[in-house]
Amino acid sequence: MNHADSARVSTAAPPPWAIWAAYAVPLCVLPSAAWRLSLVFTDDGTTHWYMVFLSALSMGLALLTLGLVHRWGQRVPHWVPGIGGRSIPARPVVRVALTGGWLLVAICVYFFLNRRFHFVQSTWVGIGEDEPVHPTPGWEVLRYYAPMLAWGPLVIAVAADYRRRAANCRRLERP
Repeated sequence: MNHADSARVSTAAPPPWAIWAAYAVPLCVLPSAAWRLSLVFTDDGTTHWYMVFLSALSMGLALLTLGLVHRWGQRVPHWVPGIGGRSIPARPVVRVALTGGWLLVAICVYFFLNRRFHFVQSTWVGIGEDEPVHPTPGWEVLRYYAPMLAWGPLVIAVAADYRRRAANCRRLERP
């Protein structure tokens, strides 16, 4: 048995709460992604590529959370040349997921503290030279971002369960 096989996650199903939490992540990101995409069609001053890229990136990263509770997140797809079908080591997956989750928590804390204590100016800096400076958004915009407050803690919880299942698998495979 090689190291990659010993680091795979148990075939035992994740607990229901972890599955619900993993599916909640894309739902938390969806309102802000949809709102940004709506700006592409309604706001002439918005840099379109940036809004599309940010929406696609955030939804893509949110959807990766589902790999922590599904078997397709534990093996390299068969169509990948040379490494297809191999187990994905659990340790780097957990490290990336936990790092991402804690970064999201830190960003939310910074945003909250900045809104409260005004560490930076109250206007947004535009992306690109032709981008106009936007005023600080009020509740009409923040309501789309409020569900994202749960993104970091949900990813941390699901990654912790993934790590627990991987540790149980390693413990069971030892002679």
